[in-house]
Amino acid sequence: MAFEGPVEDRLAIRELVATYGDAVTRNDPAEWGSLWAEDASWSMPDFPGWELMEGRETIVATWIEAMKNYPFQCNIQTPGSLAVTGDRATGRTYTSELVTDATGATYRVTGRYDDEYVKSNGRWLFQRRAFKVLHQG
Repeated sequence: MAFEGPVEDRLAIRELVATYGDAVTRNDPAEWGSLWAEDASWSMPDFPGWELMEGRETIVATWIEAMKNYPFQCNIQTPGSLAVTGDRATGRTYTSELVTDATGATYRVTGRYDDEYVKSNGRWLFQRRAFKVLHQG
């Protein structure tokens, strides 16, 4: 089954994923950063220099700097699978992004995140996100 575990936890994680896309679209580093666990990791091996970032502070600082290169981005996040076990969960999230970069080029990126989530103080956060580009053009 693609979706397993308590409905209330799955809903909270879906909202976490949706909030991520909304914060990217609005370029809101405070909200975006609040979605990560303190000891989180984020990997984007398709992007040189972004192979692995560890710790919320490093992740957010890297994202803020990178977003300077993308004056427009509409980021839609859609869960493809989600399995919750206690205060931990795993999932797969698909992304559809419309991007305009600093050169004025506009293109679409479709990708997949392999996610790990952790529930901390009653709130779900990203523990690990690993991104893979599926299509760009």
